[in-house]
Amino acid sequence: MKKAIYIFSFLLIAGMGCTDLTEDLYDKIPADLYPENDLQLATLAVPGYAAFRPLVDDEGWWYLAQEITSDELCAPTRDADWDDGGKWRVMHEHTWSNDVEGVNNMWGRLYEATTTCNIKSDFLKALPPSDDILKKIAELDVLRSMYYYLLIDNFGDVPYLSTTIDVPEKPYRNHREAIWDSLVSTLESSLPKLQNVDKKYLATRSLAYSLLAKLYLNAEVYTGTPQWEKAGNYCDSVINTGFYTLDPDPQGPFVTNNETNSEIIFSIPYDENEFKGFRIHMRSLHYQSNLTFDMPVGPWNGFAALESHYNSYEDGDLRKEKFFLAGAQKDSKGAVILDAVAAVPLFFSPVIPALRMDATFTTAQIRMSGVRPFKYVVKKGSIENLSNDFVVFRITDIYLMKAEAEIRLKGAGAGDEWIDPIRERAEVSKQAGADLDFLLAERGRELFMEGHRRQDLIRFGEFGKAWWEKLPSDASRETFPIPKWASDANENLLSDSQ
Repeated sequence: MKKAIYIFSFLLIAGMGCTDLTEDLYDKIPADLYPENDLQLATLAVPGYAAFRPLVDDEGWWYLAQEITSDELCAPTRDADWDDGGKWRVMHEHTWSNDVEGVNNMWGRLYEATTTCNIKSDFLKALPPSDDILKKIAELDVLRSMYYYLLIDNFGDVPYLSTTIDVPEKPYRNHREAIWDSLVSTLESSLPKLQNVDKKYLATRSLAYSLLAKLYLNAEVYTGTPQWEKAGNYCDSVINTGFYTLDPDPQGPFVTNNETNSEIIFSIPYDENEFKGFRIHMRSLHYQSNLTFDMPVGPWNGFAALESHYNSYEDGDLRKEKFFLAGAQKDSKGAVILDAVAAVPLFFSPVIPALRMDATFTTAQIRMSGVRPFKYVVKKGSIENLSNDFVVFRITDIYLMKAEAEIRLKGAGAGDEWIDPIRERAEVSKQAGADLDFLLAERGRELFMEGHRRQDLIRFGEFGKAWWEKLPSDASRETFPIPKWASDANENLLSDSQ
């Protein structure tokens, strides 16, 4: 069964069995027949979910922007490779402009997503109301709120539209705080209409709880007023569903075909053939790592963990062992791999001598520097796209969010009960009296490569500090600028609502 064909149709339909209808077929049903039956009603939301697909790779750039701007991952230039006009380097150095690929693509894809949700919601609102239709509208409201959460997190003040009907041709920006208020109100009013089930690809009540927890956790950044107690309360709401538990293996939520993992609350159902868009292994593994994993394609030898991040894990931490490829590299039969150009054994060293390695560096430094992220497991025979679902929210993050809320409200040690199970699983000692500094570091260790680090650093006041190959940056870098192409087309994007 092809995962991407069936998952959207199966999990978006409450209580219905599998179907092999695809989105292409849905689009061929005449509009005047919608919604003739429960299946057709359910499929109306499919494009809203499908809009997540481009966000993880360079088509949409959301995930890449969260990682490359942080202190955990980099994309060093390796002689002639990975310069790409400096698009990776400017993100690492916090020197991006309003006309770089990351800014352009992220804005475009996120607004396409909000518009898609609004179109489908407007259509449903024009139909005679029923409980099923109201529930589907609530589902789309949650999806749109998710995309707007990503927009205000990354761009700050942006236009906010909840319909496509009678809207201005050239909208103005709305203040981030006002959008935050609307998102919270929308999500809270949607809760009674959402399914209270464990379905990883559906906008369930648990997804809304998780999103509300994030909005309240970051409320001080978005609105100027902290809301730690409410953040903790919504973490409790997720926990108290009883649907989610820690996997015994720290890497369990990230294996191939992870769609039923007990930790995952919401994920994007990537499939190597049918729902493409997850290529983190191609961007990270060495050109010859295909020999390790019997891949029919050669990876691109790019991304690597910052040395400081790798060294933040103590020896014996299972996450250090599982989340990275380090040291000597071997093929699938156990033989040492020789780098084809350097003519020495392939060895991933944590030390990266420079963000921009030109011909003055040794061939081995250029080609081998940096331990490689391996949190998402690469199965034997992997091709260019992975079949690992991308984890958007999982219960482990909720535990750490709860711990943070407790520490901020009650002081060091108040969150230990939520941190301890995570560290025990990683086979490292408990940390009695964990404070905020420890919590931030632990979030970095546990949530590495999950798209949370940029936001965490901003919330903790660390994003502007210097780290490897990055000078201090000012508060203006905590959001990205509105793309030039967008403001050229609509000058009102540079002004607030009138």
